[in-house]
Amino acid sequence: MKTLIITGTRKGLGRSLAEYYLKAGWQVAGCSRSPSDLSHASYRHFELDVADEKAVVEMVAAVDQQMGPIYGLVNNAGVASMNHALLTPLSTLKRIFDTNVSGSFLFAREVAKRMSRRRSGGRIINFSTVAHPLDLEGESAYAASKAAVESFTRILARELASMQITVNAVGPTPIDTDLIRGVPAAKMEALLTRQAIQRKGQIEDVINVLEFFLREESSFITGQTIYLGGVH
Repeated sequence: MKTLIITGTRKGLGRSLAEYYLKAGWQVAGCSRSPSDLSHASYRHFELDVADEKAVVEMVAAVDQQMGPIYGLVNNAGVASMNHALLTPLSTLKRIFDTNVSGSFLFAREVAKRMSRRRSGGRIINFSTVAHPLDLEGESAYAASKAAVESFTRILARELASMQITVNAVGPTPIDTDLIRGVPAAKMEALLTRQAIQRKGQIEDVINVLEFFLREESSFITGQTIYLGGVH
């Protein structure tokens, strides 16, 4: 039974991913700032802020020691802010970068350390967004944080290649979760018209990409970002 860490599993996409992989027979370790009511014999939940270095180090160590070798990491936890740059306070910018960039970095770093010690390789998957390649107005802070995640993905893929650890990213289109609930309908429609396939994404669309990246046969795929919906 393989062990997978998924961040941000209390609700939304992260919760659905945890439930999917538990049903598929994985051991899953999840986390969020608040308690989770997800109950399963193969699931363990940690309460932490993904930007808290000490807490992340302790969680990854606990998972590795108590649940066995970590095969995969899905850096799902993320926050967004749909504001004009002139209306975005520094506190919002810091919160977005702390969660999206620092959180992804810390988990990837700690998981990669454990994977390298066991010499068994592994899979690290980060989350980007189509807001980056589409240069969406009103999402400068969010898109910039995900641009940083993509750069981190490409460079980390090179740094970890000799350890048989792949690092890739998926860039979803809007999915009906809390992340996009505050987006005006007109703005959402304008976004969807810029996609080749003009609909919102489904959780199954994301899972399809994750399944590809997580496969043992995908050991030659690294440093890539796959956007959904025909965005490039």
